[in-house]
Amino acid sequence: MKAVLVLADGKVYEGEHFGSEKEVEAEIVFNTSMSGYQEIITDPSYCGQMVVMTYPLIGNYGINPEDFESDRPYLSGFIIKELSRVQSNWRSRGNLEEFLKENNVFGIQGIDTRALTRRIRDKGAQQAVLSTNTSDPQKLIEKARNSPSLIGRDLVKEVTCKKPYEWNESEWVIQKGQTQLETTQDRPHKVLVYDFGVKRNILRKLTRAGCKVKVIPANTPADEVLAEKPDGVFLSNGPGDPAAVPYAIKNVKAVMDKVPIFGICLGHQILSLALNGSTYKLRFGHHGGNQPVMDSQSGKVEITSQNHGFAVKPNSLQNNVEVTSTNLNDETVEGIQHKQWPLFSVQYHPEASPGPHDSDHLFDKFVGLMKENN
Repeated sequence: MKAVLVLADGKVYEGEHFGSEKEVEAEIVFNTSMSGYQEIITDPSYCGQMVVMTYPLIGNYGINPEDFESDRPYLSGFIIKELSRVQSNWRSRGNLEEFLKENNVFGIQGIDTRALTRRIRDKGAQQAVLSTNTSDPQKLIEKARNSPSLIGRDLVKEVTCKKPYEWNESEWVIQKGQTQLETTQDRPHKVLVYDFGVKRNILRKLTRAGCKVKVIPANTPADEVLAEKPDGVFLSNGPGDPAAVPYAIKNVKAVMDKVPIFGICLGHQILSLALNGSTYKLRFGHHGGNQPVMDSQSGKVEITSQNHGFAVKPNSLQNNVEVTSTNLNDETVEGIQHKQWPLFSVQYHPEASPGPHDSDHLFDKFVGLMKENN
């Protein structure tokens, strides 16, 4: 079936539909990762967005639930150059086309993703529409122009858990041709995880580092958090505009001088806002597994996985907060820490999934802060 992708700036791309047949409108972004499409599709941080994969062949290793980052896809649309009709992976439990169809996600292939990516880079991330109704592109362009942007939208409420739950799963390991969960017996550090759209591999990394993990809804009041006497609080990744989640900022303000805190991605932005910083929307965001980040003190460069459309304004941070790392591509803030309190956060994803493992050590840093604070 033929399908079209139309951008708010008036550009129209024709392709072939797969997956769900519903018409969707969302912000369009591109991801530069060469693998990891399963993790990208199931990452709650993509709520409200459709994703263009720059790698040309997608679906060649099928679908495997062990690699999901949440219980279902949260993105609105998936745009690729070519869908592989063959799955070659001993871990595969299905194919990408059927998975998108079952989960009501619109897919389109046959798009010149290289040209589309260059347009997003030149024009910026913008609203777009995917549709199988190809008869009136101008009508779809108007729909894209009138659809709400991410600025000011609270998307966290659409992805957060409804009630608290405990997480006991560590990382997957390959052994004798099978995957199995790594056992982590010693977990002395009680950590409450604010779920703004948390990825499962973050929870696995915390568990492996020795944390007893309890995930709580994004709107959990600060007094309930402190009543549980945690050793640390973790602020997760998530979708959209951090300034549109004032209840999270308020709760973080109330706990940040009382317990060690570690934030990732949206959690980094929310912590920065709680510390009286400010944020802004990037032109086309950082989405992919190849972003170079330099540590401000050591000068060491780590290659990182990233997925965010907003960033922290460096000149908005107060004197009691220092920038600990910077993006070498555009000099955006990639990490902060407080000079007196045991608080730190990073814009990038040290849990990878997909991406490099250069920044794994940050989970050990969090554990170290909890040990020092006890």
